[in-house]
Amino acid sequence: MTGNHPFTRKYGPWALVTGAAMGIGEEFTRQLAALGLNLVLVDIQQEPLETLSRGLMEKHAIHVRPVTLDLSQPDSMGALIQAVDGLEIGLLVCNAGFSRVDWFLDTPIEDHLRTLNVNARSPLLLSHHFGREMAQRKRGGIILLSSLSSLQGTALVATYAATKAYNWVLAESLWAELGERGVDVLAFPPGSTDTPGWRSGSPRHGKGFYVMNTRNAVREALENLGRQPSFIPGARNRLSFALLRLLPRRVTTRIVSNQMRKMYGK
Repeated sequence: MTGNHPFTRKYGPWALVTGAAMGIGEEFTRQLAALGLNLVLVDIQQEPLETLSRGLMEKHAIHVRPVTLDLSQPDSMGALIQAVDGLEIGLLVCNAGFSRVDWFLDTPIEDHLRTLNVNARSPLLLSHHFGREMAQRKRGGIILLSSLSSLQGTALVATYAATKAYNWVLAESLWAELGERGVDVLAFPPGSTDTPGWRSGSPRHGKGFYVMNTRNAVREALENLGRQPSFIPGARNRLSFALLRLLPRRVTTRIVSNQMRKMYGK
């Protein structure tokens, strides 16, 4: 497809994707490249990021700018703004995430703070900066990655779940505010998704759990941008969400926490 595709006209000419080197972020880059958008790819992993960038440029004849950056660092926002100077970012996908699966008190405070900075502080700063530019142009889109673990308290990923709840509420709030100024915003909370990070972090590989593939999850996100404030990919995930909302929160928190203990052998 070319830059004349309707999606590209609305959300182009450049999309910025954080956490782009693998998993859901990588799939976002592949599908956006196929739609004809030029890409700024941000990740802490330099080698896979540059390899991905070269492949996308060769396959889709688009411009790709890889930016190796640690979003947990306080100066990361300034470095990123400098790296994209002169580019018109029409779509922002805040996918970068960090989490350590362990008991809250057994996790070093440095890991909690890194989770907070990457998962919540970074989307806040990016949405504020690029959202302002989009609102001035009266067009654009923002996708903030959340998680089904954020629907209730979740043992073993307490801080991660809390940051993803922040993203969900922030995205829906911006949908109400920025939508009036031509900017579409979507909270995107996938459940368990088959990514390298998920496979390496799940010793039981999700046995007995519903796991989506990245292609379908990302496709559903892009299809629903501009249609509603939040969207859960996967019919089974949406059914689980609907059923859990009928139960008291103490029950849902216990159910999901027990599932986490089972999955991670805790």
